[in-house]
Amino acid sequence: MKTNQWAMIAYITLIGWIVAYVKSKDERSTLVNYHLEQALGLVIASIVWSAALGVVIAVLPAALAGIISFAGLLPLVFMIFGIINASNNVQQPIPVIGKMFENRFVFLRD
Repeated sequence: MKTNQWAMIAYITLIGWIVAYVKSKDERSTLVNYHLEQALGLVIASIVWSAALGVVIAVLPAALAGIISFAGLLPLVFMIFGIINASNNVQQPIPVIGKMFENRFVFLRD
């Protein structure tokens, strides 16, 4: 597979990230490493976001909770941005949260 395909697969669920990490080890490039870092950061941020959103929705009245529950789609939007960047062979961070995860997971570069 091409390196940009491995980078795209990294964004598709945690299982996709694991597959991209394991299978691309022989032909790993800086592009794949960069998007592996971004995708792992997105997974971590999604878990935190989901937990925080769950607490907020539990406290709010039902009418507001229904509206705010659409904020749960935000990680999906970020994932699409990441896949687009990976398919274009661009090492650009995910909007809003991507800068936090640049050079954060150095163990991925082994």
